[in-house]
This record gives sequence, structure tokens and C-alpha cells, in this order.
Amino acid sequence: MKLIIGLGNPGEKYANTRHNIGWQIVDSFLLEKQKKTSAQWQKNKKANCLFLKKQIAEQETLLVKPLTFMNNSGQSVAVWQKKFNLSPENIIVIHDDSDINLGKIRISQNRSAGGHRGIQSIINHLKTKNFIRLRIGLKPEREIKIPLEKFVLKKFSRAEKKQLASIISLSQQAIIDILKNGPDKAMSQYN
Repeated sequence: MKLIIGLGNPGEKYANTRHNIGWQIVDSFLLEKQKKTSAQWQKNKKANCLFLKKQIAEQETLLVKPLTFMNNSGQSVAVWQKKFNLSPENIIVIHDDSDINLGKIRISQNRSAGGHRGIQSIINHLKTKNFIRLRIGLKPEREIKIPLEKFVLKKFSRAEKKQLASIISLSQQAIIDILKNGPDKAMSQYN
């Protein structure tokens, strides 16, 4: 079993914001599946999340969207990690990264949170940083004139929305490559 977590915040206020790019990417796997079936997100009260089981790259995976708000994402991840007795190498977390240029992605493993509170929550709950991360770039070409906390909670601009489909497609392919070939090979290809 592989656990793929898309980080984000629940509620209409946060839908389609930069901070919710992780949710958009895991949603894209559901939308892809809906072409063939009527799969739906299910709610797990104990883990306080939405989840969906799916085969991706011939691997049994559990897609997860924590409903705990970003800063408490580790609560949901820890419930699933314990339930399936998963090693950190079988956990992939998808999240925004404002230090990476928009349109770029980076795969990493065994790194610090780098100031990302959702990632820090996961590290705290799992008591390790050795899980795999797919970091989605948000950094715009021009300087941000508002605090970072406000910037990540804004919706994508019209110009940025034009890039979203290719970012999501690239992220999906990166996840497939991680599952097929492992994180090291995927890192050499995407980083």
C-alpha cells in the first residue's frame, strides 16, 4: 500500500488557492478515474480526511485529503500510517513550495520542513522526515508584495491558471514515476 496525501485546507474559502495545490493534484486522479467509474471521495472520521483507494502504476494506493487544516495535517497521515503499518518510504506528500518557481516541481526525501507548517506537522506526528515529498512551485516571476501567509491563500491569477493543467499533468506523471521507479530515479528526472 502506498499513501499519497495532497495537502490543503477544507472549505470553499480555500478552494483553488495556491496552498491547496496538493488537493488539486489528488483530485485529478479521481477525475481521471471518474471517466470509467463513479468513484467518490469517502470520509474517514478518525483520520478526519477524505480518501479514495485506487490502483496507480499497478500499485494499490490510498489518496488522502486531510480535513484538519494545513497546520495539523500530520494527524490524518499518522492514522493511515499506523493502520497500514507503512514505512515512511511508502508515503508521498504533495504540497506547495513558495521557494520553487511556478511551473516547476521537485521531489525530495528526508528533508526538513523548510518553514512549511503542514510538513512540520507530519514530521512531528510520524517522528521522521524520511517520507517522500512532491513540492509544487508557487513562486511568481515578480516579487511578492504581500506577506507569504496571505499570498499562498490567494487564488491563482488568470495567467497562472493557464499553467495549472500542465503543472497538474507533470505532477501526476512524477507520482507515477515515483511509484514505478522509486524516488531516486524520479528525482534525477524531475529535479
